[in-house]
Amino acid sequence: MNEFAASSVFFGVFVTLAAYLIGLKIRKKTGLVLMNPLLIAIVLVMLLLCTLDIDYAAYNQSARLVSSLLTPATICLAVPLYEQLHLLRRHKAAILIGVLSGVLTSLVCVLALALLFGLDHAAYVTLLPKSITTAIGMGVSEELGGHVSITVAVIIITGILGSMIAESVCRVFHITDPIARGLAIGTSSHAIGTTKAMEMGEVEGAMSSLSIVVAGILTVAGASLFSLLL
Repeated sequence: MNEFAASSVFFGVFVTLAAYLIGLKIRKKTGLVLMNPLLIAIVLVMLLLCTLDIDYAAYNQSARLVSSLLTPATICLAVPLYEQLHLLRRHKAAILIGVLSGVLTSLVCVLALALLFGLDHAAYVTLLPKSITTAIGMGVSEELGGHVSITVAVIIITGILGSMIAESVCRVFHITDPIARGLAIGTSSHAIGTTKAMEMGEVEGAMSSLSIVVAGILTVAGASLFSLLL
């Protein structure tokens, strides 16, 4: 089975897309927040690889087409941002301060947890880019000497959790302004959270898309500085 997976160019693509479609159907049927399509897809793919004894490297090689679409898909998030450009011009100061606050909060929390649990430098810098999109986070982790594969996993987990609890957090803290909601979601849970923001509204989606870019840039600079603290 390993040889088949390695030799089939589209095996990984088919498995990945099929698992995600199953996740979407389960989410629509149950309507439960916990039934996140991406989370379901990850679990299904893991179960399939383990059950059929398929080496992850073989699967990853055959699924590289999906991975190569990650960056273009992230760039496409600029479309809703362009449609709400007037809001960006009108609230640019508040937007910049909001995203900066979110980035600093993320970095400070990682530093505090690293000190609390006695993490070494490599583990610490691995977690620093947890709240930015994978395309940027992988580069930051590699540059700082972190474990890139773990960084990817942490980024995905952060995004899934963010998308799952976004509406509940906004409701609990009475965050009703669409700009504030979008900035909070995009800054804390990157592209995966942005898909949830788009479901909540056009303004939320546009602001969340903007946050991905700004938070990514600020995290690249901030992570380099914070990496020196431990």
